Amino acid sequence: MATTRVAHTVWEGELFKGSGTITFDTSGIGEFPVTWASRAEQANGRTSPEELIAAAHSSCFSMALSNGLNGAGNPPTRLTTQAEVTFQPGEGITGIHLTVAGEVPGLDADGFTAAAEDAKANCPVSQALSGTKITLTATLG
Repeated sequence: MATTRVAHTVWEGELFKGSGTITFDTSGIGEFPVTWASRAEQANGRTSPEELIAAAHSSCFSMALSNGLNGAGNPPTRLTTQAEVTFQPGEGITGIHLTVAGEVPGLDADGFTAAAEDAKANCPVSQALSGTKITLTATLG
């Protein structure tokens, strides 16, 4: 069964001096302020499209890796994933780096790295972002 999730943004003013509010409609988890400065300079308590992509990618990757490990008979105890999305004004998103640390009983480092590479290639967010260079660091510990 397909699902659709909805968020919306209200933007006021021109790009460099204006601001917006992102609302997560489906979950109702709240409203989050966004500005050009929070995107291209310092966050200062505001989010950015790239931070939202990082959140989506880290959670999707974690789910895909958990599922892959479980399907291979090595259910993880814990996965901690960080996604770093780099934005260069004038160029756009120039790369994404995933860092995952895992606790997976009975699995060696090579097996964990292979499973993480598979998750990186096959999670739906990675596939949606396939035009962007995505790198990975995976550690088992």
